[in-house]
Amino acid sequence: MEEIITSESVGRGHPDKTCDIIADSFLDEALRQDPYSQMAVECAIKDDLLMIYGEQTTKAIIDYEKIAKDVLKDIGYTNDFRIIKQISIQSPEINKAVNKTKFCANDQGIVFGYATNESSDYMPLTISLAHNLMRKYEEYQKTNPLFFADSKSQVSIKYVDGKPAAIDTILLSVSHSEVLAQEEIYDLIKTNVVEKVLQDVTIDKSKYNLIINPSGKFTIWGSFGDSGCVGRKIVVDTYGGVGKVGGGCFSSKNATKVDRSGAYFARYIAKNIVAHNLADKCEIGISFGIGLEYPISLSLETFGTEKVSKEKIHKFIKDNFDLSVDNMLKELDLLKPIFAKTACYGHFGNSEFSWEKIKKCKI
Repeated sequence: MEEIITSESVGRGHPDKTCDIIADSFLDEALRQDPYSQMAVECAIKDDLLMIYGEQTTKAIIDYEKIAKDVLKDIGYTNDFRIIKQISIQSPEINKAVNKTKFCANDQGIVFGYATNESSDYMPLTISLAHNLMRKYEEYQKTNPLFFADSKSQVSIKYVDGKPAAIDTILLSVSHSEVLAQEEIYDLIKTNVVEKVLQDVTIDKSKYNLIINPSGKFTIWGSFGDSGCVGRKIVVDTYGGVGKVGGGCFSSKNATKVDRSGAYFARYIAKNIVAHNLADKCEIGISFGIGLEYPISLSLETFGTEKVSKEKIHKFIKDNFDLSVDNMLKELDLLKPIFAKTACYGHFGNSEFSWEKIKKCKI
């Protein structure tokens, strides 16, 4: 059976991603000063207006305006921003439910983790390549002042019998200076971004269709061409449309929010199942209840690729993974200021993140 699967990624100058980076920079600053900070401070952006809002319970003193302006400057904005801020203390009822003898879930939530052996990072190849294109574009854009940070990529791959066989289409939209003609943009991006990413690709890439800036000019970029808000790129943040996504976004939330930590731990389990050759593909689903120490349910899907019985895989999970919220935070070391690095180019597949490690397991 043949099918074409497509995933997209976005660059740091996309206004939704800009907001994710700012929100996770707030979180990191809180955790630097107070590792037990409870944070959910978000932001939204349009034109030269940035709105900062949410809840916090922390001992940290946070200069929200400075952090936001530093991120905006690093991305490439040269204008001044007007900032509106509305932040309250987290509900004491929620805080009491979370901070017991051991950490408990900050909310109810349904999360999913996915892994596949079709790529070296155990991610769907479509989203892995889409992220790599955006990483390479950022690297190139920082060296060429005629290109700006707002960008998108999209990768379509032909699968045969469930395995990636050939690249079908690559699409990029990149913001740029008025002085660049469409032909120049095409040649520069093909040479400095696309071809450099594809040189490491082993599947057939001989006949792919390359589309760059199909809308034409892209000189009005970022918040002046679109609005942005935290948490609107959850498919980009996870598995590119391959596998399920949970009910909540990640950025802005500290680790007691199981939308985030639970999804990280579900990926951790799924990746280890595949890495230990128990299945070629795996999806783990976990549900939580507010104030509860342990999940309510766990589901396992291996899409018919299991190498051992599902009963043995369930036993593997039980023998090797403590699913209490308190353990998730401790085993993955999630009380540290590590989250701004996760905000762009996906929360999964990066080997420096603790939930991507392959642990020594009893099998």
